[in-house]
Amino acid sequence: MLEGINKIGDLEWEVPIGYVADMRVPGRFFLSLALAETLEEGAVRQLANVATLPGIVKHSLAMPDIHWGYGFPIGGVAAFDMTEGVISPGGVGFDINCGVRLITTPLTEADLAGKKRDLIERFFNAVPTGVGAKSTLRVSNKELSDVMVNGARWAVERGFGIEEDLVRCEEEGAMPGADPGAVSAKARQRGLPQLGTLGAGNHFLEIQVVKEVVDPEAARAFGIAEGQICFMVHCGSRGLGHQVATDHLRILESALGKYRIRLPDRQLACAPVDSPEGRAYYGAMVCAANYAWANRQVIMHEARKVFSGMFGIDYDDMRLIYDVAHNVAKFERHDIDGASAEVCVHRKGATRAFGPGAPGIPREYAAVGQPVLIPGSMGTSSYLLRGTTTAMQKTWGSTCHGAGRVLSRSKAKKEVRGRELREQLAGEGILVRAPHDAVLAEEAPEVYKPSHEVVRVVHEAGLSGIVARLNPLGVIKG
Repeated sequence: MLEGINKIGDLEWEVPIGYVADMRVPGRFFLSLALAETLEEGAVRQLANVATLPGIVKHSLAMPDIHWGYGFPIGGVAAFDMTEGVISPGGVGFDINCGVRLITTPLTEADLAGKKRDLIERFFNAVPTGVGAKSTLRVSNKELSDVMVNGARWAVERGFGIEEDLVRCEEEGAMPGADPGAVSAKARQRGLPQLGTLGAGNHFLEIQVVKEVVDPEAARAFGIAEGQICFMVHCGSRGLGHQVATDHLRILESALGKYRIRLPDRQLACAPVDSPEGRAYYGAMVCAANYAWANRQVIMHEARKVFSGMFGIDYDDMRLIYDVAHNVAKFERHDIDGASAEVCVHRKGATRAFGPGAPGIPREYAAVGQPVLIPGSMGTSSYLLRGTTTAMQKTWGSTCHGAGRVLSRSKAKKEVRGRELREQLAGEGILVRAPHDAVLAEEAPEVYKPSHEVVRVVHEAGLSGIVARLNPLGVIKG
């Protein structure tokens, strides 16, 4: 799969201009030889296709969890000039602001002895899960507009968390620029009953133990220690975000002729950043991103209540380390050839990883860089990392977002038996709860690239630094 691709570093590869017609810049990706066995030719072609888009700056980029997606490859990153460049839903994905948050507790693994199964059951009962899951939380159409504008703050102001939580979210839990008027009635209808629900696919609520601290200085700054019990929330904007993407892809595809944009793949449908169609998509995307932050905030609140009720620990003693987005387009300032400039950065299955001293990260983390959260795949470790100066220089302050699939969900169901997997994980001390066993087959650890190798690549390439490794103890899946 590496034919026609140039190796330019130990872990860095370049897709030269000319790999596909009309490339404006080279493609670059980060990968070890071990991971190269899972590299799909289609994903490399998608990376090259992104390099044909108007106004792309420097490179089309991909992280070591690269795999084939819709439009952009998953793991793709690209920045676009604000005047000449475009914005593309294919560079964000259908699950807008799918993301992760990590919360510490004052408990140790010994505190969970004999109580883990009960804890998992309480989690499962407290947080609605699955494709059609509906929340017990009821919001009106007007309240939904408030959610889409104010994000996690909407939830905190209604008692679903504390003010301190907001400081520890990317964008403080709400991006500016939301335009509820650009969100269709159908998207609203899908979002109204789903606030505070986990959804399906690779989303989860997981109990974890900090198994290893690799960077003690950063761990102290983040407030995490070996042996500590934590929990992680991984989910996104549910049906609302999916519908926003669907609606605006149709609009942007029909606008291609208007702006004389020629594409190698219509899944890259786009419009100039500062066009009516581009602005409308951005405003609707921000609404979905803010909905996702509110969604994770409500889920975290419910999980905190479960821990508090079972173990008698104070709500405020369960501290949010950080919340990061994986699928989003944002206006950011970056250094380009020695000058600061604003660009529209698309991260599609990639995580922001701003380095020490960068704007937009909590003051208490400024010396070590932004926390970066990389979820595992049910039976494998998750990682807490930190952003780096190298990422700011090479990847628009971006790193990987997870392990990256190697098997489709349909193939996984043919090759893995959910019940056998659940029993196998239980034998390893990992309790799993899901609506049905077929869900587990789709998300088995073996259908993903090894997360430890993906994380090793970004660590050794300098795109983010490993702070701690967390092992799963119990998982609820949708």
